[in-house]
Amino acid sequence: MGLLATLFTVLASSQGMAQESRRSVTIVVPFSPGTGPDIIARIIAEKLQPKLGQAVIVDNKTGASGGIGSQMVTRATPDGHTLVMTADPPFTANISLTKPVIYDPVKGFTPIIEAAVGTLALVVHPSVPANSIKELVAYARSRPGEINYASPGVGTPHHLAMEFFKLTAKIDLMHVPFRDSAGAISNLVGGHISAMFLPVHVALPLASDKIRILAVATKARAPQLPDQPTLDELGFSGFDADIRYGVLGPPDMPPAVVARYNSEIGEILRSPDVAERLAKQGLRPVAETPEKYAGNIVQDLAKWSRVVTDAKLSTD
Repeated sequence: MGLLATLFTVLASSQGMAQESRRSVTIVVPFSPGTGPDIIARIIAEKLQPKLGQAVIVDNKTGASGGIGSQMVTRATPDGHTLVMTADPPFTANISLTKPVIYDPVKGFTPIIEAAVGTLALVVHPSVPANSIKELVAYARSRPGEINYASPGVGTPHHLAMEFFKLTAKIDLMHVPFRDSAGAISNLVGGHISAMFLPVHVALPLASDKIRILAVATKARAPQLPDQPTLDELGFSGFDADIRYGVLGPPDMPPAVVARYNSEIGEILRSPDVAERLAKQGLRPVAETPEKYAGNIVQDLAKWSRVVTDAKLSTD
C-alpha cells in the first residue's frame, strides 16, 4: 500500500477518502522546465515514487513569476495529492509585486520542507573598470543611472538581488529586463550589459574571460567559490540573497501527512547521489523541518517586501 494510502487509511473518516488516496501525486512547478525548481522537483519525484508506491507527476504551470502555479496549489484540496516546488524569491515577493494579490505566501500554504539553497554571484563584464565591489560602487556613484544591469525579468531572483544591492550600496543602476536568462547572459557576455547577478554554476564557466566575479550574495562563502568574498564580508552587513527552494502544500494539510513527506523527501535530499546531482546545478540540499522552513518564509517575506517597497518595484 502506498504512503498516502497508508496515512489516509488512518486519517480518513470514510472509505471514499481512502480510495481517493490512490490517485497520483502532482508536484506543481510554477516555472519553466530546466529551472532550479524543476530540476529539484524531478529528482524528488523520481525518488519519491517508489517510496509512495504511487505515480508522482511534475506539472509545469508557468506565468506571473510563479504566481499561476502557486495559486493553483493554494486552492487545491489539502489531501496530500497536490504540492508545489517553488523558489524564493519570487515566492514571497509576489505579494508586494503583483496586484491584485493572488496568494498569501504565509497563510495560503502548508510548508513541508525547505529542499535546497542556490547561490548568486555578482558579476561584471570585463570592460567595467572594477576588480572589486568597492571599485564597482565607486564607479557606479560617479555615473548615477548610466551603468546597466540585466535580469531575466521583473521579480526574478536576479532582479531582486540587484535591487537589494542597489539599496544597500546606495547606488543607481539601470535595469534592463529580458524575457529569459539566455538573452540576459548573451548580452552580458557581449558587452551590452555591464553587470548582473548570476547563479554560481552559470557564472563559473564564463569566469575565465567573459565575465568577472566580484562577490557572492550569501552570508557564508560558496563551496564552489571558496576564495570569493561575500557581500556581507565586504561591509554590506546582513546582505543575503540566497534562492530558497522548497515544497509546500495547500493550507490545512494533515500534520501526519506533512511529517511523512518531510521525512521521505528529507531522506532523498540527504542521499549522496542526490547531493552530487544538485551540486552540479549549484544547489546545496538543506532538508529543513516544516517549522524552520515556515520561519524562513516569514523572514523572506519581510525582507523582499521591504526591497520591493523601498525600490518602488512593480510588475505593472
